[in-house]
Amino acid sequence: MQPAAASTTSLEGLNSTVAIPPASAGFWRQLRAFAGPAFLVSVGYMDPGNWGTDLKAGALFKYDLLWVVAGASFMAIIMQVLSARLGIVTGKDLAQACRDFYPAWTRWPNWITCEIAIAACDLAEVVGSAVAINLLFGIPFHWAVLITAFDVLLLLALQGMGMRFIEALILVLVGTIAACYFIEIFVLPTTRPDFAEMGNALIRPGFRDPRMIVVAIGIIGATVMPHNLYLHSALVQSRQLQKNGENRDRAIRFNTIDTVIALSIAFLVNAAILVLAAIVFFNQDKVTLPTGREVVFNDKTDWITDGYLTLAVLLGTSAGSILFAVALLASGQSSTITGTLAGQIVMEGFMHWRIKPWLRRLVTRLVAILPAVLVAWFRPDSKPTDLLVLSQVVLAMQLPLAMFPLLHFTSCRKWMGEHKSGWFLLIVGWTSCILITALDIYGLPDALEEAWDVITGATDD
Repeated sequence: MQPAAASTTSLEGLNSTVAIPPASAGFWRQLRAFAGPAFLVSVGYMDPGNWGTDLKAGALFKYDLLWVVAGASFMAIIMQVLSARLGIVTGKDLAQACRDFYPAWTRWPNWITCEIAIAACDLAEVVGSAVAINLLFGIPFHWAVLITAFDVLLLLALQGMGMRFIEALILVLVGTIAACYFIEIFVLPTTRPDFAEMGNALIRPGFRDPRMIVVAIGIIGATVMPHNLYLHSALVQSRQLQKNGENRDRAIRFNTIDTVIALSIAFLVNAAILVLAAIVFFNQDKVTLPTGREVVFNDKTDWITDGYLTLAVLLGTSAGSILFAVALLASGQSSTITGTLAGQIVMEGFMHWRIKPWLRRLVTRLVAILPAVLVAWFRPDSKPTDLLVLSQVVLAMQLPLAMFPLLHFTSCRKWMGEHKSGWFLLIVGWTSCILITALDIYGLPDALEEAWDVITGATDD
């Protein structure tokens, strides 16, 4: 490990590597040049943690938590817009801003809590990737967990291909799974939902079952992910920006458009997963496959493992299982890449430490693997979905520690100048932050109880 220079830039190998056209270029040409960072960040909004919480929400409560997915997605858009704005205007990512603008004593606690959140996020990637490996190759879950440690090789290969390649690859993967879910919901009559009932669930929020609170917190943690706030503020600096007012305005405008589009797609994918889980699983005790085999649902059912059934109607059992597993594996590996980048950002930003990306990836993955291995080996009847939801609850608990500094910096003329947040971003941003913090505090006892149940094997969902 070596200290980074005091003037270090975020993700030095990727910083200012993407050219942008002059301001006189057409709208679409400029949008193509600026588009990408938000789509890369959006992977974190469709990672295995989201799949696990969305599947569980739909299976247990039908559409009742759809409003949480919608609200969390809206709050995520606001936070990511602010994150991009911070990076563009100050030339610093959120971690660097915290180090430079706050007292020195805050660096260690801020960095440690960020690392806990990144490890929790990586736990979701471990579990999701292991489930996918199990579905694809029949390898037992506990062995598949260990195999995920070798994804460091994938990271090394992809990072060498450049930012634009990574962005394009992720866009293709997201588009594929989104297209499948779109066809199922809007085209196939057998899986077409009751849109009136969905609309009613959106406009009538509430927790009609005490178990909904922990799942709701998990959805928020999986959606408004704290490490993405650090990541986005660094990724926008991959564009070759001239540091003048006109270019900053242009970069803010196009990155806002990029964010709204990318995260809206992420919302639609998450909503589709929840809706199809509600159609296939809610109030069902079994599903009969085209082959005649019956899949029985009970209190031991693991929704992420049986999630492929949401695609079986469109593609058949075998093809649906393969596509679901490939998409789940792709989401896990894509999120692994963005999680590693976020890890580099917070380590370099808060502590000015720099280590090789493969070593950073390996350390984070080993920390994340440990709880998954312990639960998988000592509780062979454990449900991966429980670990997924638990990891997202940890993320939600850390989220206020990232949101408060982001809102503070972007609301202050001292650091943002004329680009400080306007009244709309101020009101919506601080309201979102306060609501999430209040929900975290309110749901903490239930979250701790569920965490203990996961560890001891006392879960009954």
